[in-house]
Amino acid sequence: MLRTLRPFAALAALSLTAACAVIPEAPIVETLPAAEGTAVPLGKAVEVGALAVEPLRIIEDSRCPINARCIWAGRLVIEANIAGYSWGEIARLTLGEPHTTHGVTLALTSGSPAPETGGTIAPEDYRFTFERR
Repeated sequence: MLRTLRPFAALAALSLTAACAVIPEAPIVETLPAAEGTAVPLGKAVEVGALAVEPLRIIEDSRCPINARCIWAGRLVIEANIAGYSWGEIARLTLGEPHTTHGVTLALTSGSPAPETGGTIAPEDYRFTFERR
């Protein structure tokens, strides 16, 4: 009976030492959203309280160019994906205007760069900042 238990004892000892093996570290992949107040480009999520907000596209940028005089300040409107713990929605956010969803109020607080006369801004050059209100 002792001879039949020895292979099992050896197998048990081997499995215990295998559990202590060192595994090389995997590369760190950034998947978490940026922190609130961080300026993010289109397609990059930012954490705003318990929400993740990802600017998807620019709907309107009619802001007055910084090197011009305007009778209307204009506005910046973007489409963003807003996600909570178990839900998500696509919403239009206007610069400076609060948006409330699922009991949380947030706002698009900045959009850069500012427009200039005679120039256009490429979508990939935009950066957006969001905050809880």
